[in-house]
Amino acid sequence: MNSTVRIKASEVYKDWHVIDAAGRPLGRVATEVATLLRGKHKPTYEPHLDDGDFVIVINASQVKVSGRKAEQNTYYTHSGYPGGLKARSFAEQMARFPDRVIEQAVWGMLPGGPLGKKMLKHLKVYAGPNHPHQSQIAGSLKAQEARKAATAELANVILKAPRLRPLSVPQVTADVPPAPAPVAAAPSPAAAVAKQARARVRKTAEPAPAETAEPAPAAVAEAPVAEAVTEAPAPEAPTAEAPKRTRRKAAVADAPEATAEAKAEAAEAPKKPARRRSTAKSETSEE
Repeated sequence: MNSTVRIKASEVYKDWHVIDAAGRPLGRVATEVATLLRGKHKPTYEPHLDDGDFVIVINASQVKVSGRKAEQNTYYTHSGYPGGLKARSFAEQMARFPDRVIEQAVWGMLPGGPLGKKMLKHLKVYAGPNHPHQSQIAGSLKAQEARKAATAELANVILKAPRLRPLSVPQVTADVPPAPAPVAAAPSPAAAVAKQARARVRKTAEPAPAETAEPAPAAVAEAPVAEAVTEAPAPEAPTAEAPKRTRRKAAVADAPEATAEAKAEAAEAPKKPARRRSTAKSETSEE
């Protein structure tokens, strides 16, 4: 997990620090000052931002150097005119401008350009132990305490992850097809044939109307043979159905919403006698 904090220029805060340079080496003092000016002591350090603090250096006239640097170090200034170059040793510079010694050492440790110049303006160097920034230091201490208290409170708060923004693309969900309705098992061909045979036998067994003449003896003799034939299992070939006219009238007569006239007309229609097979006749002819 990346824990680096990327700070903006508007979120930069600056504290005030006081450094006493009495009896300390010049290089060590300059290094500490440059670190505070650049902001490298903060977890929000950004090389391209002025994230450093204000630094106050006191007792600059008591800074020391090691070895023969007091004799070898030379400080140059130029007026900008021909022949305007001036040179001073470290001892002469410390006697006249001790603050410039520390400023020049720190300037060599800051980035060049406008950013380095802006950081250098936050450095306040004083030759003695006194400085006029007591109020700034007091305000900086109060701000540090407030930040510590806010950090302690934030440590006890359980942060919730922000909710994700809904997608702009509509989500397409697959439609689940409904479960198919249970299909009734189709009757077997043998059962259908048997049912049709029973229907034909039932129609044959019905009594004939009174007006019709008695059947001939040959027809009576053929009846058992025809009945026996009809009871035998018929082939799977489709059998002849009743005429559409009779079926339609029977449906009209059986319908509950049919009128009395429709029922009477269906009842008066003559019934068509069932067809009989000529099996017996064919047998007699063969004999």
